[in-house]
Amino acid sequence: MAKLPPYATTGQRIWHYTFLVICGLIFFFLIAPIAVVIPLSFNSQNFFTFTKEMLSLDPDGYSLKHYRDFFSNPDWQNAMWNSIKIAPVATVISVSLGTLAAIGLSQPHVPARRAIMAILISPMIVPLIISAAGMYFFYSKINLAGTYWGVVLAHAALGIPFVIITVTATLVGFDRSLTRAAANMGADPVTTFFRVQMPLILPGVISGALFAFITSFDEVVVVIFVGSAKQQTLPWQMFTGLREQISPTILAVATILVAVSIVLLTIVELLRRRSERLRGMSPG
Repeated sequence: MAKLPPYATTGQRIWHYTFLVICGLIFFFLIAPIAVVIPLSFNSQNFFTFTKEMLSLDPDGYSLKHYRDFFSNPDWQNAMWNSIKIAPVATVISVSLGTLAAIGLSQPHVPARRAIMAILISPMIVPLIISAAGMYFFYSKINLAGTYWGVVLAHAALGIPFVIITVTATLVGFDRSLTRAAANMGADPVTTFFRVQMPLILPGVISGALFAFITSFDEVVVVIFVGSAKQQTLPWQMFTGLREQISPTILAVATILVAVSIVLLTIVELLRRRSERLRGMSPG
């Protein structure tokens, strides 16, 4: 954050520090639930509260038993492998269709491109429960409800808007004279795309892919509607565990998912900065 200049007025200084306090309070509000869940996942007891041993920092109050239960329990492992099988395939479909849609909609001659864009990103705007119910009725008519591909296509539909938005943002600073130069040199559209466009928009594509992967891996509402017990994913297993049996293993799984999300979001931020450097929007 920029420092205050020495000539700042008293009002500017008051607003500066007030803004810092407001940002700190918002950060605390967002991070507090995570800060509570992570230490509780190491509880040696089967409780969702801090024990006396934990509060006194007694080593006996901490244990990895809930993590061991996650990696040894067949229900949790089956749910994890379902998520691992579904999320990457849904991500590939989202990236393929979302990237093509973003490139097409970035062309100024496309008619009604604003309306088309609004329709394509509508899964981000429409309440998830409505999308899930609509997908269930649609997939039921074409015999995809309760199938692996039904869940994959549903998650791909949820991930496509993220890919479109990130790739479109990357295309804002794209120099279209490069594609025209490639065409003048005899390159066909496919070669131009993979040799000229893709290297420059790759950070946006990867960022969209990571967002699509996180969306699929963490989604629970749609998979409950569209999937069956055979497609029970990790978030679904967590939801079932909270509803039917209160197990602290859920806290361990939540901590693992938080760690994975932090790693992926860090990669997204690094890619964003690299994309800005490639387009000359920030210093190298």
